[in-house]
Amino acid sequence: MLTLTDKATKAIKRFIRFSEEPFTGLRVAVTGGGCSGFQYAIEPAIAPSEGDTTIVAEGITLYLDPASAPLIEGMTIDFKETLTESGFVFHNPNAAGSCGCGKSFTV
Repeated sequence: MLTLTDKATKAIKRFIRFSEEPFTGLRVAVTGGGCSGFQYAIEPAIAPSEGDTTIVAEGITLYLDPASAPLIEGMTIDFKETLTESGFVFHNPNAAGSCGCGKSFTV
């Protein structure tokens, strides 16, 4: 299961409301890269890809590919907004370590 905080939910709904392109949900994935080996990716999606797990969290449809799902099981996505930066923050219980920015992790 994946959890969205209230701040993340509000940020996503704001993005959906003001998006120029229509979409049905967000793809949440893990890709290779970043300074720790893996990095998180969130992007709008029109439909699930073959094999995706579809979940609904706080009224938002999330698509998880089969390779990413076990790496982010139990993860909480938050949203940080300050005067100098804003973005999603990932709290992943499966990560053995992460980089300073929190966008890259190891297992």
